[in-house]
Amino acid sequence: MSELITAELVDLDLSAATKDAAARSLAERMVAAHRVTDLDGFLADVAAREAQMPTGLDGGIGIPHCRSAHVSAPTLAFGRSAAGIDFGAADGPADLIFLIAAPAGADDDHLTILSGLARRLMDPEFTAALRAGTDPGAVAALIRGEEPAQEEPAQESAAAVVEPTEEPAPFRIVAVTSCPTGIAHTYMAAESLTAAGRAEGVEVTVETQGSAGFRKLDPAVVSAADAVIWAHDVEVREKARFRGKPLVDVGVKAGINRPAELIAEARRKAEHGEIAVAPEDEGTTDDGSGSGADHAHFGVRLRTYLMSGVSYMVPFVAAGGLLIALSFAIGGYEIADARSVADHFLWGEADSWAALLNQIGSAAFAFLVPVLAGYIAYGMADRPALVPGFVGGAIALTVNAGFLGGLAAGLLAGAVVMAIQRVPVHPTLRGIMPVLVIPLIASAVVGFLMFIVVGKPIASLQSALTDWLNGLSGSNAVILGVVLGLMMCFDMGGPLNKVAYAFAVGGLADPTPGSLKVMAAVMAAGMVPPLAMALATTVRRKLFTRTERENGRAAWVLGASFITEGAIPFAAADPLRVIPSVMAGGAVTGALSMAFGATLRAPHGGIFVVPLIGEPLLYLLSVATGTLVATALVVLLKSARRTTAPVGDAGPADSPVPVAA
Repeated sequence: MSELITAELVDLDLSAATKDAAARSLAERMVAAHRVTDLDGFLADVAAREAQMPTGLDGGIGIPHCRSAHVSAPTLAFGRSAAGIDFGAADGPADLIFLIAAPAGADDDHLTILSGLARRLMDPEFTAALRAGTDPGAVAALIRGEEPAQEEPAQESAAAVVEPTEEPAPFRIVAVTSCPTGIAHTYMAAESLTAAGRAEGVEVTVETQGSAGFRKLDPAVVSAADAVIWAHDVEVREKARFRGKPLVDVGVKAGINRPAELIAEARRKAEHGEIAVAPEDEGTTDDGSGSGADHAHFGVRLRTYLMSGVSYMVPFVAAGGLLIALSFAIGGYEIADARSVADHFLWGEADSWAALLNQIGSAAFAFLVPVLAGYIAYGMADRPALVPGFVGGAIALTVNAGFLGGLAAGLLAGAVVMAIQRVPVHPTLRGIMPVLVIPLIASAVVGFLMFIVVGKPIASLQSALTDWLNGLSGSNAVILGVVLGLMMCFDMGGPLNKVAYAFAVGGLADPTPGSLKVMAAVMAAGMVPPLAMALATTVRRKLFTRTERENGRAAWVLGASFITEGAIPFAAADPLRVIPSVMAGGAVTGALSMAFGATLRAPHGGIFVVPLIGEPLLYLLSVATGTLVATALVVLLKSARRTTAPVGDAGPADSPVPVAA
């Protein structure tokens, strides 16, 4: 296994002024070391990850990181900046910058090393040594963990553990940490919580659900715990283990930045007897009565369930949609009626290859509704709900209930499994409940409901929706395009954006001319926010800070790739002017795309799938027009509100321009 970091990957005098420039400087060292194969492609992946959530941490640390197909081996580059670089941390710029590059299929050994580094970053002695180091080779060795072992503290710690004491047992907390990438934040939060627990005299045991593995907490430890902390940005796995415990549920960065507050909150909840509602017991308290607090969050939970199903469905849509679109590009739309390539395939005939792509794509599409239903149910009640969810989704296809039927089947399956899980059973039966009893009973119940009770009404509703989409023309189509455009641009990757996208993707499960127009309008509108911000930072540079101008360069790529989240840094800095502007641009784009009759079979890709778009020139005109509208509005609003001298090239590097509220 090659070394994760070497002296050539250390820059103790990093001169970059912005986070993008810092990432480029460190990435160039990775390219020179033959660890990164495509500099611009890798930096685009880093920027996309940064757009999801800033990677700055309190204590002067920046950890830009991503998984990328352009990384040949797990690699870490380190830079030390005398001036400091803004990575979005609450306490100011970072002087210690770690660029972490992981291949799409990184092995567990390397990921374990990365997780170990993430933990050590929470150690003040380690970061102090990095700030004091003068030799790149010695700093690289320090980061690799080759410094001399500290035996004495370990002996003191061991003695403290075994030494008998008359003091009462400490307060015990079990925690789970996880983040989308599973490389850094997961383990830093774990270390931060553990260190804060030691300082407070609290026993904290953490389960890290990251890329280096998922080792469950000992059931005895969970049972003995007085409270639970979840610091996570992705769904916690196997939640039911923590049933009946006081729970603090926060994002992973809260676990890193304010662990003492979370521990104090967990103690307060335990003292007041605030018992969390576990997944298999949602909606009831220990006495069986409804929990008003939980009902207040039902909408949030419902959205989480639906997005769980959609997130698992989208890869099937992406693969199947692109294959079908390519088949049409090669063989025309009539290729959908070709006979099976298993019976007839000519190696030298283009139509045979087109038919092959079409039939593979159609096979992928056949999984859409079952996968949607299965993982909605999984999000509600974990693995026991997968079988009834998939069965319900398959029945939805059988009765022609389509996408809406899949939604209903997933929710029904999850609800049925949750109801069964509430039934007390003899201990001897608990082992077979999740693998036999629950799937058997729940599948029978869901099948009955889908075949006999709800399937046909939903099929009628699905048919009516399909007819309505197919009949859209004129003002009706334009109004729908406006609504979809507004939803895509309002929260840029948030709930409304995801609802509009899920609506469009669901239509691809049973494509019609109307649903293909909807998909085109949604993708076109989603491209507008980052493209508009990129253009605005180009034409009126002085209206934006230096950091925003750097973000604007990345936004060109993100917008062209249909990554709406590329505009989030701009919206966060000036929401009252940016969000209305991009919403107006998105509405114009959605309306024009629908009016022009542009169609799209691919669920993603941005400008890279333009050859597969119906009416491609008019489609690009829609995107360009909306981008210009949004750019003009944001420039106008920012120009009108300026009450102080502009921030130019010679101004403060990363200070936001004061605005009139």
